[in-house]
Amino acid sequence: MSDVSRLGVFKTYKLYVGGKFPRSESGRVYEVTAKTSAAGAAGKGKWLANAPLSSRKDARDAVVAARKAFGGWSGATAYNRGQILYRIAEMLEGRREQFVREVADAEGLSKSKAAAVVDAAIDRWVWYAGWTDKIGQVVGGANPVAGPFFNLSTPEPTGVVTVIAPQESSFLGLVSVLAPVIATGNTAIVVASEKSPLPALSLGEVLATSDLPGGVVNVLSGRTAEIATPLASHQDVNAIDLTGADDVLAKELEIAAADNLKRVLRPQAVDFSVDPGTQRLTAFLETKTVWHPTGSLGASGSAY
Repeated sequence: MSDVSRLGVFKTYKLYVGGKFPRSESGRVYEVTAKTSAAGAAGKGKWLANAPLSSRKDARDAVVAARKAFGGWSGATAYNRGQILYRIAEMLEGRREQFVREVADAEGLSKSKAAAVVDAAIDRWVWYAGWTDKIGQVVGGANPVAGPFFNLSTPEPTGVVTVIAPQESSFLGLVSVLAPVIATGNTAIVVASEKSPLPALSLGEVLATSDLPGGVVNVLSGRTAEIATPLASHQDVNAIDLTGADDVLAKELEIAAADNLKRVLRPQAVDFSVDPGTQRLTAFLETKTVWHPTGSLGASGSAY
């Protein structure tokens, strides 16, 4: 064996759109640096990678991919979606050390604290995987009506959802806003944290190898406002989660979203480490109510 040290193999991070890994069509990249750990303060640390700087064209391509995938994903059984989400958790567990390293760099955490964040994110995937075939029982059901009718309400996915990922919680926050969107049958376009996009881009690699159909999740990195603005006004986007937008950008995006009556989840302070409840599961569900005559049995007129 030679004593000459080998050259490191630098990782090329790419977007995740339609089940594939394109570079930005613009050819642009931007530098991603580690966050300083001192008191959790932001600072310019060591260079980590060049991340793709997505363009409006990349955003439009992601919408096309998400819409194409929606029919198959929303039409899959809730049990099958749960299996796929659990498979994602399995794949995350297998790449745990990579995500610990990326989260530590992204958020300025010690290795032990980053490991706790990653473990919580994996557990959250499992938690949402268990909800896929149960949320319908919680928010749907039979309604009492005056008349010989069955009246049944069932939840259905809203459609294509743009998710502005949290800026500071690069992995646990990302999982917390993305998993419930796809667990309930929607497809998603994720705008990754501008300062810390690498965990989100690596998540795309996990999704590609975990039975999730291409286009169900699409991950874009770059300038949040530049990517989110065309998505908020896009006529084929049905809803938008503004969690990662600041107050000024959130107001602009909400105004743009009104053009086609998008469902909007406004940003609010969230502690992603606590039990998330079912709020995000129901945020992008619509309720379909069906009436059906009960009919009658025999001369007695008894109904069934």
